[in-house]
Amino acid sequence: MQGRNTLSRQCHPASQHGLTLVELLVVIGLIATLAGLAAPSFTDFLQRQRLQGYASEMTTNIQYARSEAVARNRNTRLSFDTDAGGTCYLLHTGAAADCTCSSNGGAQCSNPDAVVLKSVGLAAASGVTVSANVTTMLFDPVRGTASPAGSINFTDSRANTIRHIVNIMGRTRTCSPDGAVSGYKPC
Repeated sequence: MQGRNTLSRQCHPASQHGLTLVELLVVIGLIATLAGLAAPSFTDFLQRQRLQGYASEMTTNIQYARSEAVARNRNTRLSFDTDAGGTCYLLHTGAAADCTCSSNGGAQCSNPDAVVLKSVGLAAASGVTVSANVTTMLFDPVRGTASPAGSINFTDSRANTIRHIVNIMGRTRTCSPDGAVSGYKPC
């Protein structure tokens, strides 16, 4: 009897554990397909977050320029520029032509009395550009007003735009032309 049990065990192998090569390849193929489908959505999400981040930062910087004008009792400016590497904007004191910025975030002033408060560069590789219908906005230290009023656009590589409209009182309204960016009212 003992011989039969040994023979019986040899004919019926134990149950298998793990995956076969075919099963493993099918799972890897499914994961690759799902990753390929998710990658464009994730890229769009990152681009949209970058656009919204720059736009939010601008709102804060406009308020900062107004408050610095009052605190320093000196005119402050928000100036825009473009170079071969992208676009930029700059918060500074002094005349409009006193300071310049570059897309790498650097800034310099030709007038020693002018002060750079903040410089933000948007290199072309970031996928976001800044543009305005004015070259500079002046914030008055007594009234906190902005002159001239203007519109500032942040646009990503897919042509989605967030616009800040700065009125003469220095207040900002944010919108999206044609409602292209969700979460923003159309303008």
